[in-house]
Amino acid sequence: MSILIKNGRVIDPDTKRDGKFDVFIKDGKILKIGEKITEKAEEVIDAAGCYVMPGLIDMHVHLRDPGLTYKESVETGARAAAKGGITTVVAMPNTKPVTDDRERVGYVMHKGEMVAPINVLQTGTVTKGMAGKEVTDIAGMAEAGAPAITEDGKTVMDSGVYRDAMKEAKRVGIPVLAHCEDSNLVQGGVVNDDENMRALGLKGISNAVEDIIVARDIMLAAETGVHLHLCHCSTKGSVEMVRQAKAAGISVSAEVCPHHFTLSTDDIKTPDANYKMNPPLRTKEDVEALREGLKEGVMDVISTDHAPHSAEEKRQPIEKAPFGIVGLETSVALTMTELVDTGILTPMQMAEKMSYNPAKILGIDRGSLAEGKIADVTVIDPAAEYRIDASEFVSKGKNTPFDGRNVKGRVVATICGGKTVYRFS
Repeated sequence: MSILIKNGRVIDPDTKRDGKFDVFIKDGKILKIGEKITEKAEEVIDAAGCYVMPGLIDMHVHLRDPGLTYKESVETGARAAAKGGITTVVAMPNTKPVTDDRERVGYVMHKGEMVAPINVLQTGTVTKGMAGKEVTDIAGMAEAGAPAITEDGKTVMDSGVYRDAMKEAKRVGIPVLAHCEDSNLVQGGVVNDDENMRALGLKGISNAVEDIIVARDIMLAAETGVHLHLCHCSTKGSVEMVRQAKAAGISVSAEVCPHHFTLSTDDIKTPDANYKMNPPLRTKEDVEALREGLKEGVMDVISTDHAPHSAEEKRQPIEKAPFGIVGLETSVALTMTELVDTGILTPMQMAEKMSYNPAKILGIDRGSLAEGKIADVTVIDPAAEYRIDASEFVSKGKNTPFDGRNVKGRVVATICGGKTVYRFS
């Protein structure tokens, strides 16, 4: 199979290439990049006016498989990702049963190979059963293909157990992805703890719930030497602590989700459960700190924390509804609209945070458009304007507060392993 992408603006952080080039793909690899490629191809994509980036990598996705496939499955989640320009997803292990051994990691990895149009990587848990008491077989899960361990959805509150797991992850050579939430401080909170939410009569979750664990995890990373990746950061305190940790030479990276850099509690006018996510939407001050952190390179990654739920679950009162928002099919548009089109990020920085940096953190040979590399490519039309319509999502989950929002930036083609897995029509 051969593909020729013509006339696009190639943006590649790995080679630092940023300009108008053609890209010739053959047998799953990027064979040639040049100004006017004349080779004949079985498929030609005219990318005039479009960005041509390394295939996007989402480090934080809930595929709900096994056990919760009424919300999502490996197949539906992967197809939604392909529509969103994403060529690699990293699945969280809070499934049913939880993915806490090599066999369960292998189940998802194998299923991904069988049914997914993109690359599906499966993380393993930090502790057995996500009970927070006994460290899992981290080496076995890594051998089965797990690129990282995480207790996402929970925090390991026993610092001794967590330190032991970090030491083993360091020995094995994989990062720890951290969900930072002091469970003892949540106390039934469902939204941010601020005046806006108190006016709606809702119980709040303070910034300290996140910040305390961020501080602890950074200190444990400094002690153990493991690479720590902080998931879905939402507070100005997290940004500042990551900045200080990097200045101190600690191996740490951090991600921000589109909902956290786009929305604040000023946007929540009614107790709508589609605005309920964990960590919660914060204040405008936090949003500005997250945006500045992304701009300065303090925050390394944009991930979605794609967390699909059924319509019935999200229709419940906000106090009872589950936390979570879908994001695979909206992350490009929200990043383009909120960060690139406003000048906060350059297109090159977007490619870094959505492809190159995730690949480096995970230690996978992706995130590059260099000749000879695997042909994972995303083509984006930065000028396309449209309205988000959740009813058109490929994902089983439609739970988003962005339904009906006007955005700019559309994925027009997704190529994974040299095969076109999505074309906008």
